[in-house]
Amino acid sequence: MLGRLLAENGPALALYAANWTAAAEDCVQEALVELAGLPRLPDSPVAWLYARVRQRALNASRAARRRTGHESAAWRDRLIATTSDPAEALDLVSALAELSPDDRELVTLRFYSDLTYDEIAAAVGSSKSAVHRRTENALSQLRTRLEAPCDPKLIQSTTNSQNSTARR
Repeated sequence: MLGRLLAENGPALALYAANWTAAAEDCVQEALVELAGLPRLPDSPVAWLYARVRQRALNASRAARRRTGHESAAWRDRLIATTSDPAEALDLVSALAELSPDDRELVTLRFYSDLTYDEIAAAVGSSKSAVHRRTENALSQLRTRLEAPCDPKLIQSTTNSQNSTARR
């Protein structure tokens, strides 16, 4: 019976769950497992499945929002801890938050983890030239956003990296 319910309703249930979450198939699977564990079948198993899939999808959506909020707060707090001027740190956090997640990752790896462009390329699965180009583009966006010269530490770090790369 579960196989039949899945075959007849699975794609529609997943589409329904996708209204709220990217984990739609997981919601459908969990609802089917829950249905299988019931001591007695509901009067309308299909309607019951839709209700459970909806509830699971909403829960997954809330959990994802909470997780994203916690991760953003942790990232922001760690970044602020790395600077001596809290006001400057808040401006930087705001500017970094406007970058795409991929560009923010590159800036973090380069300037807060102090990885070389070769190491970053290996970590993110990209070429060194692409990483360098994207990092420079992200820095340009940060400079524009902050409307001030970049932190001398960042400029010095970039210069040192370019010098050491040229020597290699």
